[in-house]
Amino acid sequence: MNAHAFTSDVAFTPTVKAIQARKGSREAYARVEERGGWQADITPDLAAFIEAQTSVFLSTANGEGQPYIQHRGGPAGFLKVLDERTIGFADFAGNRQFITQGNLADNPRAFLFLIDYAHRQRIKIWGKARVVEDDAELMAKLMPEDYKARPEQIILFTVSAWDANCPQHIPQRFEAADVAAALAERDKRIEWLEQEIARLRGA
Repeated sequence: MNAHAFTSDVAFTPTVKAIQARKGSREAYARVEERGGWQADITPDLAAFIEAQTSVFLSTANGEGQPYIQHRGGPAGFLKVLDERTIGFADFAGNRQFITQGNLADNPRAFLFLIDYAHRQRIKIWGKARVVEDDAELMAKLMPEDYKARPEQIILFTVSAWDANCPQHIPQRFEAADVAAALAERDKRIEWLEQEIARLRGA
């Protein structure tokens, strides 16, 4: 259960609020708080956004407060919404430093940052995370089908609050596979038009 007065208090500490007041944005965010603050439950729209992603940044901090950010990727759907407060994914074997796992053992607070460059959307998710080992049934549920990676463990993320950012300053970029598909469709259209021109000229 969230111990804060508002869900956004997970980020808006008294110090943050004092800075907002000094710089003129506190009144606007106070109105957000009056409406209940940020959402905590995963909505259908958010679930669709999460499960469409092929990349995510997971932030943790160790017991001394030193932050760390780890990138995780996979095919669309590798991030799975398990219920209205839980996101899970198979943690694939990597360089075996285990910094994230060590941080979570000391400090379960975590943060997910998701960004869709093509649509210039980003989502920030605060919560707590834990590593699950030796759960074959859950791993089978989370492991992407036919994906060539070795799953090592599971990360379960419990959402406490989330917020969507405006698209300002997000560069528009596209996935290589999407670009390749668009170019292939263009080439097919060009080929058809060339054949049609040749047919009409021969008529």
